[in-house]
Amino acid sequence: MLAPVTDADGAPFWRYAAQGELRVQACADCGELRFPPRPCCPHCQSFGQEWRAVSGHGRIWSYVVPHPPLLPDYAAQAPYNVVLVELVDAPRIRMVGNLVTRAGDPLDAVPPDRVRIGARVQVVFGAGGLPQWVLERP
Repeated sequence: MLAPVTDADGAPFWRYAAQGELRVQACADCGELRFPPRPCCPHCQSFGQEWRAVSGHGRIWSYVVPHPPLLPDYAAQAPYNVVLVELVDAPRIRMVGNLVTRAGDPLDAVPPDRVRIGARVQVVFGAGGLPQWVLERP
């Protein structure tokens, strides 16, 4: 498994995820939620920020199914899904992850033909706090 590369802006996201919490950065002045994390609000240009918990509920907005050749660490699990999830309580935020049957499952745990755009999902956290997604109604 590849470890996330963190920077000063994104480090809080990974700290919360390691604790099993999905939080996104919010502007401390206008309240606009933003992801990925960045130092300045794209709406009001404020540098004030805070981290807000979100429900972790979402819908699959899009997905791909990678096939070899891939990075060597992932080739043995291919084909697998990579989903783009639109958060229910922050619809302009979309997060990338994998659809799995339970936290920590391998990337190929859900057959590609079971992935559907619009399917309702819930975040779970795998090894190291890596956000993954499970179907709300399997």
